Amino acid sequence: MPFAIPFHALLPGLVCALAYAVSALAAHRSTRAALVLAWLLHALLLGVGLGLWHDEPHFGFAPALSVTVWLVVAIYAVEARYYPALQARRALPAPLATLSLLAVLLSLVFPGQAITHQGALLLPLHWALGIASYGLFAVAVVHALLMLRAETRIRHASESDSGLPLMTLERLTFRFVAAGFALLTATLAAGFLFDERLYGTSWNWNHKMVFSVLSWAVFAVLLYGRWQLGWRGWRAARWLFTGAGLLLLAYVGSRFVLEIVLHRAPLNA
Repeated sequence: MPFAIPFHALLPGLVCALAYAVSALAAHRSTRAALVLAWLLHALLLGVGLGLWHDEPHFGFAPALSVTVWLVVAIYAVEARYYPALQARRALPAPLATLSLLAVLLSLVFPGQAITHQGALLLPLHWALGIASYGLFAVAVVHALLMLRAETRIRHASESDSGLPLMTLERLTFRFVAAGFALLTATLAAGFLFDERLYGTSWNWNHKMVFSVLSWAVFAVLLYGRWQLGWRGWRAARWLFTGAGLLLLAYVGSRFVLEIVLHRAPLNA
């Protein structure tokens, strides 16, 4: 049965979307305050969807994207504290605010389905590990795009618009890849060892698992290539984008097909 989002979630959702829109369009002085307000309202929306005001949590492809984008904004805010040059440039805030706006609106239209199984205390941890890995890889992709853009501008003797040196962007990219890989490994291990306790079914090679394992293998090759073969630039970025695409298909893609195309409730989250 579709989940109708209540008024107390719809109103903050619309205000949140408006705040992200202001952050995307406003002058720099207004950007940070609007982004902080939008991020806090976004957190409230995520809490509503995860069951803080309902008997059962709801989740789906759109909330998964929404949580991922929320994490990206949170990590950007932390990074901006350590790298003040990020605050002085609009290479990140405006696109992030726009992406967040779209994610919030999408989650309002497609808030997901009820999670009816009882997965004991391990289920929230499993969700947290998986979504956190999504967020870290998303941040790695953002940094890789900035890295490639900075590399291109250097070749054309132009100033980088990211506010960070190329080597710093490269180092941050692979730090996020390594952290995301560690969490993805923990997520897959938890699913393999505790799947029956989490979802009431044993491990099975469905589309989500196949794409997840493929993405894990791609990221493993990427990290090996980086540490042992010195991969960088476009070669490393192509592997990162491939792994991120496979990971996106693993959960968001499979849930989108089940929820929107086939109109079927997934067997597990």
